[in-house]
Amino acid sequence: MSAGAPTPIPATPLVRAHLVNLEGKSGTAVTLPKAFSVPVRPDLIRRAVVAAQSHRIQPHGTTPTAGLRHSVEWSGKGKGVARTPRLMDSMRGAQSPNTVGGRPAHPPRVNTLWGKKINVKERRRAFAAALAATRDAQLVRGRGHRVPEGTSLPLVVEDPVEEVTSSSAASQFLERVGLRDDVTRAHDGTHIRAGRGKRRGRLRREPSSLLVVTSAPGKARGFRNLAGVDVIPVGRLGTEDLAPGGDPGRLTIFSNAALLALKVRLEGGVE
Repeated sequence: MSAGAPTPIPATPLVRAHLVNLEGKSGTAVTLPKAFSVPVRPDLIRRAVVAAQSHRIQPHGTTPTAGLRHSVEWSGKGKGVARTPRLMDSMRGAQSPNTVGGRPAHPPRVNTLWGKKINVKERRRAFAAALAATRDAQLVRGRGHRVPEGTSLPLVVEDPVEEVTSSSAASQFLERVGLRDDVTRAHDGTHIRAGRGKRRGRLRREPSSLLVVTSAPGKARGFRNLAGVDVIPVGRLGTEDLAPGGDPGRLTIFSNAALLALKVRLEGGVE
């Protein structure tokens, strides 16, 4: 190398995973996309998740005439009383923010910009970092997932897994690969939500369990009814699916076809 020449950047090491069949036995090794080798950035992941959540907030605000539906008058200065508007023929204060039933001082407004912005490159790096976090068994167990020792993460399964259409078959497969305990954890942890949310259609809170990524919609339907399990096509896979609540390291299963489609998606610059 000549003097003054730039130092070459070392290539990102590619990682491999063993392909698992429906019997739970490991087979040939497949190469994961480069995104699985990037550093895990919890700060970027949380930013991307918060930005995604902010765009689902429904704009809300008070009625423009809230607290102003009173017949009030001001008695004027020099009367020895506060300048608070008062009800007609009464000394009871009304309409002012410092009175009972008065208008709110700084109410939420419908025209408020609720959405948070994130740069495109940051969003793509957050997605790649969330994918890389699915390889880290320490992060996965830190989220509370129950993973047997020695399990290679993420779990890449042969394509017949996408044809599983019954919950019993899905449970049997998870039993073979040792991940049934995580579904049991989510089932046992489902409880009635505390607070007012249970009046608004959010009666129960269910912990997150497995994430099953398929190549197309309508696949692996047998996993959908298991507690805490989400089934999502690779085209709709996002950072929030891989890191619910902004916490990276969700226990994830990829079908081999989904992994190939994910590689095409990443190379195309979609994320």
